Amino acid sequence: MTTWTAGYVADIGYTHGFYRELTPALLNFVMLTRGQRGPDLDGRAAYCELGCGQGVSTNLLAAANPNVDFHATDFNPAQIAGARALAAEAGTPNVHFYDHSFSELLHEPALPTAFDVIALHGIYSWISPENRAHIVEFLRRRLKPGGIVYISYNTLPGWAAAMPLRRLLTDHAGTRTGPIIPRIDEAVAFAESMREAKASYFTQNPALAPRFEKMKGLPRSYLAHEYFNRDWTPFYVADVAAELAEAKLSYVGSAALLEGVDAINLNAEQQAILKACPDPVRRETLRDYMVNQQFRRDVYVKGALPHTVPSSRAIWTHLRFALSTPRADVALKVQGSLGEAQLQEEVYRPILDVLAKGPATVQAIFADPSVKALDWGKLMEAFGILVGSGHVQPCPSPKDEAARAKRTKAFNAAVTKRAEATEELQFLASPVTGSGVPADRMAQLFLAAQGSGADPVQRAWAVLQAQGQRLVKDGKPLDGDEANLADLRERYDTFVKTRLPVFRQLGIA
Repeated sequence: MTTWTAGYVADIGYTHGFYRELTPALLNFVMLTRGQRGPDLDGRAAYCELGCGQGVSTNLLAAANPNVDFHATDFNPAQIAGARALAAEAGTPNVHFYDHSFSELLHEPALPTAFDVIALHGIYSWISPENRAHIVEFLRRRLKPGGIVYISYNTLPGWAAAMPLRRLLTDHAGTRTGPIIPRIDEAVAFAESMREAKASYFTQNPALAPRFEKMKGLPRSYLAHEYFNRDWTPFYVADVAAELAEAKLSYVGSAALLEGVDAINLNAEQQAILKACPDPVRRETLRDYMVNQQFRRDVYVKGALPHTVPSSRAIWTHLRFALSTPRADVALKVQGSLGEAQLQEEVYRPILDVLAKGPATVQAIFADPSVKALDWGKLMEAFGILVGSGHVQPCPSPKDEAARAKRTKAFNAAVTKRAEATEELQFLASPVTGSGVPADRMAQLFLAAQGSGADPVQRAWAVLQAQGQRLVKDGKPLDGDEANLADLRERYDTFVKTRLPVFRQLGIA
């Protein structure tokens, strides 16, 4: 008998992560870097997330983009109940959650007629062919012409060597009954015993060792959803493109912007092979072979509409960017498939120095004397790399920033309130970027104390004490009030010098 879970792990919740690639402003930036027009997401727009998990991304993005109506579904009612609770605590009016299957969502009368953006993070590889067909039909019927789709999935050929490992784990877990976490632990231990016994699969695939070691240390809630669902299919990019073509979608590019920078990922011979390939999807397939791609984060569009040179220049000129990493922490180097690459100091340092003063448009940045000498093409390339590396974020229009600030303040208050009891939520919402900003529990406790006028160090220690918790330093718990308060004071001083200025520029503090 088929159950509502459809073979998907349901007895342990998904992680409470935020996924930056789902951000409306970032998705439109990806379109711009590929010379394509994106939907108008600064006006009234509609956004749908399929398979939203705990709903953290949807909740945060709804607070940070109050002009967009967000709708999201997940089959797990416990996760939807949690998502709705967070929305209620934050008082976010423009977000709506459903515990529908993909086929049921297609007929939900409360949905808008069509969406500007539909996002699927970590769904497509973990569902049945039948459910993938429901998704494609949903995209076909519910995405506006000119609308965009974000989709991520496990990829071949990068997963080819590890597919037998996944089968080994799930087969062993299937020989046991009971809760999933003990079965995962037993399966991992069994795989370790096979490796220690020098099974040829392990000895003849040396690249498995670092993957397996990393896997052993991952949270079991993540492993449950990554490895132990009944349905699990890695795809060649060409096969996904073919399925999405049934919904009239065409491939635009990767939301992981650094992966599209040939200079840091491909040698000269590889670049020559790709240059000779006229078909964009086949080109991506060949690229995946060259870098042994394991996971893709792609953007598709329903009805590609290329920019003209003047229209592209106009968008670029008025586009605003914000620095989301402390300036001193931005290293002038990036990591690609070929290894670490050094960035040109004369190009990147002036841009970063301008942004260190606060968010700015490209026009304002280009007017700075230290940037004026840069070539326009190099400037655009630099922003693609800075955004791809996560140090800089594209921003929505500043005209609605006051409305965004009102909603993000309420959302962040709800998140920092939860930090008194748990560390599961690790992001706050920025009205400047319309996106999430990493903020661990301690940063949240410091911010909440500052907002209330309390001493941040004393307040943070009071919260930890009430739960019988102590700080850990050099792998050892600290004893006594004095040692814990001293360590908290050091952490707070570092927070004030590094993170707090960034939070202020991003409208969080």
